[in-house]
Amino acid sequence: MSFELPKLDYAFDALEPHIDARTMEIHHDKHHAGYTNKLNAAIEGTDLDGKEIEDILTNLDMSNAAVRNNGGGYYNHSLFWKVMSPNGGGVPTGALADAINAAYGSFDGFKKEFSAAAGSRFGSGWAWLCVHKGGKVEVCSTPNQDNPLMPDIGCGGSPILGLDVWEHAYYLNYQNRRPDYIDAFFNVINWEEVSKRYEDGK
Repeated sequence: MSFELPKLDYAFDALEPHIDARTMEIHHDKHHAGYTNKLNAAIEGTDLDGKEIEDILTNLDMSNAAVRNNGGGYYNHSLFWKVMSPNGGGVPTGALADAINAAYGSFDGFKKEFSAAAGSRFGSGWAWLCVHKGGKVEVCSTPNQDNPLMPDIGCGGSPILGLDVWEHAYYLNYQNRRPDYIDAFFNVINWEEVSKRYEDGK
Protein backbone atom coordinates (compact mmCIF):
# COMPACT_ATOMS: atom_id res chain seq x y z
CA MET A 1 0.00 0.00 0.00
CA SER A 2 1.50 3.29 -1.07
CA PHE A 3 0.73 6.60 0.56
CA GLU A 4 -1.03 9.07 -1.71
CA LEU A 5 -0.76 12.84 -1.85
CA PRO A 6 -4.01 14.09 -0.27
CA LYS A 7 -6.11 16.48 -2.30
CA LEU A 8 -6.77 19.92 -0.89
CA ASP A 9 -10.30 20.75 0.26
CA TYR A 10 -10.03 24.21 -1.31
CA ALA A 11 -8.45 25.98 -4.28
CA PHE A 12 -4.85 27.16 -4.19
CA ASP A 13 -6.00 30.79 -4.00
CA ALA A 14 -8.68 30.20 -1.37
CA LEU A 15 -6.50 31.30 1.55
CA GLU A 16 -5.47 34.61 0.01
CA PRO A 17 -4.41 37.20 1.03
CA HIS A 18 -3.03 35.35 4.04
CA ILE A 19 -1.33 32.55 2.09
CA ASP A 20 -0.83 33.16 -1.62
CA ALA A 21 -1.86 30.77 -4.39
CA ARG A 22 1.63 30.26 -5.84
CA THR A 23 3.04 29.27 -2.45
CA MET A 24 0.15 26.85 -1.90
CA GLU A 25 0.64 25.27 -5.32
CA ILE A 26 4.39 24.76 -4.93
CA HIS A 27 4.05 23.67 -1.31
CA HIS A 28 1.41 21.03 -2.07
CA ASP A 29 2.31 19.85 -5.56
CA LYS A 30 6.10 19.90 -5.17
CA HIS A 31 7.12 19.71 -1.51
CA HIS A 32 4.34 17.48 -0.15
CA ALA A 33 4.41 15.33 -3.28
CA GLY A 34 8.16 14.92 -2.83
CA TYR A 35 7.81 13.76 0.78
CA THR A 36 5.07 11.34 -0.27
CA ASN A 37 7.10 9.76 -3.05
CA LYS A 38 10.27 9.49 -0.95
CA LEU A 39 8.33 7.97 1.96
CA ASN A 40 6.92 5.30 -0.33
CA ALA A 41 10.41 4.56 -1.65
CA ALA A 42 11.82 4.36 1.89
CA ILE A 43 9.27 1.83 3.16
CA GLU A 44 8.87 -0.29 0.03
CA GLY A 45 9.68 -3.92 0.79
CA THR A 46 10.14 -3.29 4.53
CA ASP A 47 7.98 -4.26 7.50
CA LEU A 48 6.64 -0.68 7.51
CA ASP A 49 4.94 -1.18 4.15
CA GLY A 50 1.17 -1.27 4.66
CA LYS A 51 1.14 0.36 8.09
CA GLU A 52 -0.73 3.55 8.97
CA ILE A 53 1.45 6.65 9.09
CA GLU A 54 0.62 7.21 12.79
CA ASP A 55 1.87 3.70 13.62
CA ILE A 56 5.05 4.25 11.63
CA LEU A 57 5.84 7.51 13.41
CA THR A 58 4.87 6.40 16.92
CA ASN A 59 7.19 3.38 16.73
CA LEU A 60 9.85 5.03 14.61
CA ASP A 61 13.53 4.12 14.72
CA MET A 62 14.77 7.73 14.91
CA SER A 63 18.05 6.76 13.23
CA ASN A 64 16.12 5.93 10.05
CA ALA A 65 16.55 9.36 8.46
CA ALA A 66 14.62 8.60 5.27
CA VAL A 67 11.46 7.52 7.10
CA ARG A 68 11.87 10.14 9.83
CA ASN A 69 12.19 13.06 7.39
CA ASN A 70 9.77 11.93 4.71
CA GLY A 71 7.25 10.25 7.00
CA GLY A 72 7.22 13.39 9.12
CA GLY A 73 6.91 15.55 6.03
CA TYR A 74 4.02 13.46 4.74
CA TYR A 75 2.10 13.46 8.04
CA ASN A 76 2.81 17.08 9.00
CA HIS A 77 1.62 18.52 5.71
CA SER A 78 -1.45 16.26 5.62
CA LEU A 79 -2.47 17.79 8.97
CA PHE A 80 -1.47 21.32 7.93
CA TRP A 81 -3.86 21.47 4.95
CA LYS A 82 -6.75 20.20 7.07
CA VAL A 83 -6.37 22.72 9.90
CA MET A 84 -6.70 25.63 7.47
CA SER A 85 -9.86 26.83 5.75
CA PRO A 86 -11.03 29.79 3.64
CA ASN A 87 -13.68 30.23 6.33
CA GLY A 88 -11.17 29.98 9.15
CA GLY A 89 -10.09 32.42 11.80
CA GLY A 90 -11.92 33.52 14.89
CA VAL A 91 -11.49 31.64 18.14
CA PRO A 92 -12.13 28.08 19.29
CA THR A 93 -15.25 27.22 21.27
CA GLY A 94 -16.47 24.47 23.55
CA ALA A 95 -14.18 21.96 25.22
CA LEU A 96 -11.12 23.02 23.22
CA ALA A 97 -11.57 26.64 24.28
CA ASP A 98 -11.90 25.51 27.90
CA ALA A 99 -8.68 23.48 27.63
CA ILE A 100 -6.81 26.40 26.05
CA ASN A 101 -8.05 28.78 28.74
CA ALA A 102 -7.04 26.31 31.46
CA ALA A 103 -3.53 25.99 30.04
CA TYR A 104 -2.85 29.56 28.93
CA GLY A 105 -5.34 31.78 30.76
CA SER A 106 -7.05 33.00 27.59
CA PHE A 107 -7.02 32.66 23.82
CA ASP A 108 -4.66 35.63 23.65
CA GLY A 109 -2.34 33.84 26.08
CA PHE A 110 -2.36 30.78 23.83
CA LYS A 111 -1.80 32.88 20.70
CA LYS A 112 1.22 34.54 22.31
CA GLU A 113 2.68 31.16 23.35
CA PHE A 114 2.05 29.51 19.97
CA SER A 115 3.45 32.50 18.07
CA ALA A 116 6.56 32.45 20.27
CA ALA A 117 7.06 28.72 19.60
CA ALA A 118 6.76 29.31 15.85
CA GLY A 119 8.83 32.47 15.83
CA SER A 120 11.70 31.19 17.95
CA ARG A 121 12.17 27.87 16.09
CA PHE A 122 15.67 28.28 14.66
CA GLY A 123 15.90 27.33 11.01
CA SER A 124 13.20 25.01 9.74
CA GLY A 125 10.48 23.28 11.73
CA TRP A 126 6.95 23.33 13.07
CA ALA A 127 4.92 24.78 15.92
CA TRP A 128 2.26 22.52 17.46
CA LEU A 129 -0.76 22.46 19.70
CA CYS A 130 -1.08 18.94 21.13
CA VAL A 131 -3.64 17.20 23.31
CA HIS A 132 -2.74 14.68 25.99
CA LYS A 133 -4.98 11.89 27.21
CA GLY A 134 -7.39 13.50 29.66
CA GLY A 135 -7.69 16.69 27.61
CA LYS A 136 -4.76 18.87 28.65
CA VAL A 137 -3.24 20.86 25.79
CA GLU A 138 0.38 21.84 25.22
CA VAL A 139 2.23 24.12 22.78
CA CYS A 140 5.65 23.04 21.55
CA SER A 141 7.85 23.10 18.47
CA THR A 142 9.99 20.57 16.63
CA PRO A 143 12.87 20.89 14.16
CA ASN A 144 12.75 19.93 10.48
CA GLN A 145 9.90 17.45 9.83
CA ASP A 146 9.83 15.94 13.33
CA ASN A 147 6.49 15.87 15.13
CA PRO A 148 5.08 15.03 18.59
CA LEU A 149 4.11 11.47 17.62
CA MET A 150 7.76 10.49 17.32
CA PRO A 151 9.60 8.94 20.28
CA ASP A 152 11.55 11.17 22.69
CA ILE A 153 10.85 14.33 20.74
CA GLY A 154 10.29 16.45 23.84
CA CYS A 155 6.60 17.20 23.45
CA GLY A 156 4.15 14.36 23.50
CA GLY A 157 0.46 13.98 22.91
CA SER A 158 -1.45 14.06 19.65
CA PRO A 159 -0.90 17.05 17.38
CA ILE A 160 -4.16 18.85 16.62
CA LEU A 161 -2.80 22.08 15.12
CA GLY A 162 0.47 22.56 13.27
CA LEU A 163 2.16 25.52 11.60
CA ASP A 164 4.91 24.98 9.04
CA VAL A 165 7.72 27.50 9.56
CA TRP A 166 10.02 26.21 6.85
CA GLU A 167 10.86 29.11 4.53
CA HIS A 168 9.17 27.36 1.60
CA ALA A 169 5.85 27.83 3.44
CA TYR A 170 5.98 31.62 3.36
CA TYR A 171 8.99 33.11 1.60
CA LEU A 172 7.37 34.11 -1.72
CA ASN A 173 4.92 36.40 0.06
CA TYR A 174 6.56 37.24 3.38
CA GLN A 175 10.30 36.89 2.64
CA ASN A 176 12.08 37.01 6.02
CA ARG A 177 9.01 38.34 7.89
CA ARG A 178 8.10 35.13 9.67
CA PRO A 179 6.14 36.97 12.42
CA ASP A 180 3.80 38.42 9.77
CA TYR A 181 3.20 34.94 8.35
CA ILE A 182 2.47 33.58 11.84
CA ASP A 183 -0.06 36.38 12.45
CA ALA A 184 -1.69 35.67 9.09
CA PHE A 185 -2.06 31.97 9.93
CA PHE A 186 -4.54 32.79 12.70
CA ASN A 187 -6.90 34.16 10.03
CA VAL A 188 -7.19 30.77 8.31
CA ILE A 189 -7.19 28.28 11.22
CA ASN A 190 -10.07 25.83 10.89
CA TRP A 191 -11.06 25.62 14.55
CA GLU A 192 -13.87 23.19 13.79
CA GLU A 193 -11.31 20.68 12.48
CA VAL A 194 -8.93 21.35 15.38
CA SER A 195 -11.80 20.76 17.84
CA LYS A 196 -12.59 17.42 16.20
CA ARG A 197 -8.97 16.39 16.54
CA TYR A 198 -9.03 17.52 20.17
CA GLU A 199 -12.03 15.31 20.91
CA ASP A 200 -10.43 12.34 19.14
CA GLY A 201 -7.11 12.83 20.90
CA LYS A 202 -8.23 13.32 24.47
